[in-house]
Amino acid sequence: MMSTPAPDKGHADHHHVRPLQRMTARSREESDRRATPLELFFDLCFVVAVAQAGAQLVHAVAEDHAGTGVVGYLYVFFGVWWAWMNFTWFASAYDCDDVPYRIATLIQISGVLIYAAGVPRAFVDNDWTIAVVGYLVMRVALTGQWLRAGASEPPGPARRTAVVYAVGLVLCQAAWVALLAAPEGSRRWLFLIVVVGELLVPVVAERDHQTPWHPHHIVERYGLFTLIVLGETMHAATTAVQSALDENDALGELLPIAAGGLLIVFAAWWIYFAVPAHERLVSNRQAFPWGYGHLLIFASAAAVGAGLEVAVEQAVGKAHLPTTAAAAAVTIPAAAFFLTVWLLHARHFKRGTAQQLTLPVGALAVLSCTFAGHWAVFAAGLAAAATVAVGVTLAARPPRPAITREQLR
Repeated sequence: MMSTPAPDKGHADHHHVRPLQRMTARSREESDRRATPLELFFDLCFVVAVAQAGAQLVHAVAEDHAGTGVVGYLYVFFGVWWAWMNFTWFASAYDCDDVPYRIATLIQISGVLIYAAGVPRAFVDNDWTIAVVGYLVMRVALTGQWLRAGASEPPGPARRTAVVYAVGLVLCQAAWVALLAAPEGSRRWLFLIVVVGELLVPVVAERDHQTPWHPHHIVERYGLFTLIVLGETMHAATTAVQSALDENDALGELLPIAAGGLLIVFAAWWIYFAVPAHERLVSNRQAFPWGYGHLLIFASAAAVGAGLEVAVEQAVGKAHLPTTAAAAAVTIPAAAFFLTVWLLHARHFKRGTAQQLTLPVGALAVLSCTFAGHWAVFAAGLAAAATVAVGVTLAARPPRPAITREQLR
């Protein structure tokens, strides 16, 4: 692992912003590294974009267009997630919290809000114009940040990495702009090609030099974004129940959905934060699949909220789709969340077959509840709670002592 310079006082103190300082790399060995108020503010602005994506998914599924709805949701959610990723990993390595850095971050926030405003058009009409404009605003600021970081580094691998990042951002953004001129029928396929290019930029840029992101800081930032999407899920479900109660006296139909949804969200929180993920993030070899894989974690967590809205609308007769389909809108993303969390980091901290199988079996149990009729969401919530209970019980058991050769004789 390459050494990095120790942080100066400006890095350690985020309460007294400096007018201007060198954007030197931060140290991976910093103690007590925490998310800054600016980073928290940046995350909060993504609530708007996540809510827009979830609302469009609800409309599509409720109108019995689940296939196209899920595809559109994944497309627009990728844009949300990737914008957040770009900022988060850069900030972990180079956050200097001076005036130019803060202004550049506020410009990126403006781009996020523009992108969020363009989500409905991108989702429904495949019109990405406003979304691409939002990305352009974000990318101008982020490219400037990478160029500034490169200029602050001495000639060598670190400077080359920063320049490759900047060039990669410009090329990908040019591709997004060019995509607007492509025939409408081919945009979704070309979109995937540009996505692959976006994902390759960090891989190519950090091939010879790893940026000094901080493991504790990165895990905290991912945890905070997980809390945001889980919070948006609870907000969406609460709003749906409230709207249904205002128009219909359907308390008997809504209580099981509300209770089951609450249990699912509680279980999702418990499962995600059950293991110290930072212990595995020692290099890019672990960080890339872990960081990229969180697209499914974030998207599935947010989709649970959309599914709960669909289940509520179906229960009160607003959504004309089968009960099984409405239940699947909750159980499929919930099961995907459980399975992806296990795959990315929980399995690395499990001892023995029973612990390893707890989350995969729990995901299957939640999925099987799809066919439980009007009680499907409540049954899925019970299955999720049972998964947590089993996991906690197994983790509390002391490990079995190893059997010696003398005992086998």
